[in-house]
Amino acid sequence: MEQRDEQRVKQEFQARRTRQVIAIAAVIAIMVLVAVLFRRADLFGGFSKGTIVKVQILVILLFVNFTAFNWRCPSCRKFLGSDIGRQTCKNCGIRLR
Repeated sequence: MEQRDEQRVKQEFQARRTRQVIAIAAVIAIMVLVAVLFRRADLFGGFSKGTIVKVQILVILLFVNFTAFNWRCPSCRKFLGSDIGRQTCKNCGIRLR
């Protein structure tokens, strides 16, 4: 039974880690796209600096909220911190990989 729980935690952590990596890549891509749209007004029309800043702030806030929800230990539900390569939970000590 304990082995099954440990395996479930590892699978859940891997799913959370994959979602986190995808979110990081998406945020970087969106930020680059927004910067290109600001510099190249001829592509889709001009955007004001205020609009660009609002979009960037919105993307960052969405990413922070997603991370706060997603990046938690599957066992104890505590925030895992900034280490995406984490091996164990710093709170409950369970092996994540």
